[in-house]
Amino acid sequence: MLRAEPLSDSRLYNIIGSKQDKILAKIQAIRGMNDILPEQTPKWQYLEDTVRRVLQSYGYSEIRMPIVEQTELFKRSIGEVTDIVEKEMYTFEDRNGDSLTLRPEGTACCVRAAEQNGLLFNQTQKLWYCGPMFRHERPQKGRYRQFNQIGVECFGMQGPDIDAEMIIMTARFWKALGLLDNVTLQINSLGTSEARSEYKKALVEYLSSNLDALDGDSKKRLETNPLRILDSKNEGTQRVLDNAPDFSDYLDLESKEHFEKLLGLLDASGVAYEVNSRLVRGLDYYSKTVFEWVTSDLGAQGTVCAGGRYDGLVEQLGGKPTPGVGFAMGVERLILMLESLGKIPVGVNNSADIFIVAVGDGTQIEAFKLAEILRNEFLSLRVVTHCGGGSFKSQMKKADKSGAPVALIIGENEIENKTVVVKPLRDLSQVDGLSDANRQQVEAPIADLLDIIEDYLA
Repeated sequence: MLRAEPLSDSRLYNIIGSKQDKILAKIQAIRGMNDILPEQTPKWQYLEDTVRRVLQSYGYSEIRMPIVEQTELFKRSIGEVTDIVEKEMYTFEDRNGDSLTLRPEGTACCVRAAEQNGLLFNQTQKLWYCGPMFRHERPQKGRYRQFNQIGVECFGMQGPDIDAEMIIMTARFWKALGLLDNVTLQINSLGTSEARSEYKKALVEYLSSNLDALDGDSKKRLETNPLRILDSKNEGTQRVLDNAPDFSDYLDLESKEHFEKLLGLLDASGVAYEVNSRLVRGLDYYSKTVFEWVTSDLGAQGTVCAGGRYDGLVEQLGGKPTPGVGFAMGVERLILMLESLGKIPVGVNNSADIFIVAVGDGTQIEAFKLAEILRNEFLSLRVVTHCGGGSFKSQMKKADKSGAPVALIIGENEIENKTVVVKPLRDLSQVDGLSDANRQQVEAPIADLLDIIEDYLA
């Protein structure tokens, strides 16, 4: 009979200790997937609200799609030989053995949703969405593995006028955000699939004769996706491309006319642009118009908005031939840009408009009643009532930290007199439209408080 050897104290401690370490080890966020903290979310809300207002003014409606789709959707839309499909997608099998993928971009998802729900047949649609996308890339400043995009898609409109409207609308975004002077529009036409096919032959023939001068990635793309070589950042490859065939020489007549009309509409609208014949975009479904808004304020990765026309994509995904055009903006990159340029308006990070301080016996009930009166009267007003007790000094510190421009102070004397102290927490000397009486601390009858708050809001 075998008898177990008794465990020594030290060995027993090591076993228990190692298990505890595993139990107690802190779980960290996945690399490249970041938390958006409370002090950051107001900036996001400011950006999203600004863009939402502009989109609504152009007649766009919001659509929301799942973040998980069938893998085949992206293989058929983006292209199996693209970096996204080959290297970057988060793909897994579910319990039924189906291959699913966290969406790496939104256009294919939007097309699938619109087609599946009957939004495309004999009608036009102007749609937008906002949410997370996923790509297993090397995390960089403002570029993460889970990143957020605002996307816009239009279906059923063939002419260059909708292309122009989209680009003009993006210019309005930049103007509303104070970024118009910090971005440059680059634009190109990729023509029809037939025109691209002819150009590909000429490009491959030229590059094959200069194979030794190409970088490793470009040599691989020569066999799989030669147009992407035009976007290479390698200096040696760029020098080779200086003498490469020009895409514009291979454009079909229809695409040329479409592009000329588009540029004419942009000229008439006062939107400046640069024609970049090497602009191809990284996704296979684009045709005719492609564009990017770029900036030099974010380092090497300077694209903040990009898109174009994809007239064959709906049919490619099983629907009837339907013209389409769209674009997407990276939210993290835009937030980074707004921060670095100091374009976040003062007050965006404030968590309150009014902070109510209650000191003394029986004051909390009155403070709560007053807060509800203000919330009922001014629906958009952020009214914070102090909870948790504390001295007058500590409450005033919290009031100041909240960013609220005004504090309302209720003490025992104020309850007795049916008054409230209105105390400005910021320098209001330069605020236009505010009466002189309300620039300073005042003790006012509660009956007059609504008029005083209206004065501040005005």
